[in-house]
Amino acid sequence: MAVLKGLDDAALCDRVAQATALYFLDWSHPVSGMARERSGGSFGYDINETVCTGGTGFGLLAQIVAAERGWRPRHEILDRVERIVGFLESADRFDGVFPHFLNGTTGRVLPFMAGDDGGDLVETAFLMLGLLGASSYFKEDWLTDRIQAIFDAVNWAAHRREDGAVMWHRHPDRPWAANALPIRGWNEAFPVFVLAAGSRTHPIPADSYHDSWVQTPTFLNGRSYGETVLPLGPDWGGPLFMSQYPFLGIDPRGLRDAYADYGRHVRAHALVNRLHCLRNPQGWKGYGEDCWGLTASDDPSGYVAHSPTDDTGTITPTAALGSFAFVPSEAMPVLRHLHDDLGDRIWGEAGFVDAFCPAQDWVAESRLAIDQAPIVIGLENHRSGLLWRLVSARPEVQRGLQALDFSAPYLPPAIA
Repeated sequence: MAVLKGLDDAALCDRVAQATALYFLDWSHPVSGMARERSGGSFGYDINETVCTGGTGFGLLAQIVAAERGWRPRHEILDRVERIVGFLESADRFDGVFPHFLNGTTGRVLPFMAGDDGGDLVETAFLMLGLLGASSYFKEDWLTDRIQAIFDAVNWAAHRREDGAVMWHRHPDRPWAANALPIRGWNEAFPVFVLAAGSRTHPIPADSYHDSWVQTPTFLNGRSYGETVLPLGPDWGGPLFMSQYPFLGIDPRGLRDAYADYGRHVRAHALVNRLHCLRNPQGWKGYGEDCWGLTASDDPSGYVAHSPTDDTGTITPTAALGSFAFVPSEAMPVLRHLHDDLGDRIWGEAGFVDAFCPAQDWVAESRLAIDQAPIVIGLENHRSGLLWRLVSARPEVQRGLQALDFSAPYLPPAIA
C-alpha cells in the first residue's frame, strides 16, 4: 500500500485506521472468522491456524468501526460475527472460559506455553467485551441471544481461589500450579473484575477486587514524573498496553472509584511513557516528539514488554496510536511521522508493522492482532467515542462497575 503524503489530519487518521482494520477484514481465519495471532515471525506455532481469543475480541471492535465508517458492507461484518459466534459455541472451553489460543479450523485448544492449555480468564474478558459490543451494535435478536448464552456460560467464580484471589489460568482437571500467580496490581486485567462482578450467572464478589486486586505495592503509584503524577501502576507505568487494553471498550472518562480517576490515569500513563522517550536516557536513535511509545511487541531479540524500565530502543506504533483517545495532541505527530517519513519502510498492507528499532536498523516482519486493533479503536474513540458508548452501556459492564463501587457519568443511579 503506497504512502500518500500531505493528507490533512482527519484524512490521515481515516487512512491509517482503514488500512489497519484490514488485518481483521482480509486476514481473519477463513473457517472460524477469528483473528489470527500474528502475520509473521516464528514463535513455534502455525501462524495460519493459531487464532487468539483476546485479539478476536479487540478485532470485533475494530470491525464495528469498519461497518460504521462504510469501509465494508454492514452485512459482511455481521456474517463474520455470526461465523465467530458459531465457532465459539463448539470450541474448547473450560467452565465456559476460553483458552488463549485455539486452532482456527477445529476449535481445539492450542497451548499458549507448556502446561497452559486451559482457560485464560483475561483473554476471555477481552473476547467478551468484543462480543458484547457487537451484540449492541448490530441489534439482531438471534445474535443477542447467542452472545448472551456464551457470556452467561463463563464461570468467573471457577477462577477464584479460596483466599479470594482471582487466578489468570485454570484447567479444571488440575490443581492450581504451585507457582501460579493471582491477578493483582494495576494491569490489563481490569475488565475481568468488571465483567465478573456484572455476571448474573457466575459472579465474583467485590471483595476479590478490593481485598486482592488492589492490595499490592504495584497498584497505587502517586509519584511524579516530570510534571505528571501517575496514579496507578509500577514505576514509570509499565508497558502502555496495561492502561490501553482495559479501556478499549470501557470508557475511562469520569470513571472513578476509591483508588483513582481512570481518565486521569490513562492520560498520565501515556504522558509518562512519552516523557521517558523524550528524555531518552540511553540515547536511542530515532526517539523524539514524533517518535515515542513503548509497549509489548516483537523486538530484535524476540518478544519484549517494552517500557521505560525495559527499553531496548524499539518503538511500537500501537503504543502512541493506541493512546490517541487519551493524548491526541501528542500522538498526532507520531502518526504523521510514521506514515509520511517512515512509511516506505514500516507501512504496508494492514497498516504499520508491529515494531521497529532504528538503532539496529530492524523492522518487524509481523503484525499482531492485539497491537493492530487498538490503533483502529483508539482513533475511533478519539473521533466519535463509538466503542466506548457501545460497551459502557452494556448492563454487564454497568452492573459490574456499580458492584465494585465505581461512579461515572454514564452509570445510572442503580441497576436492577
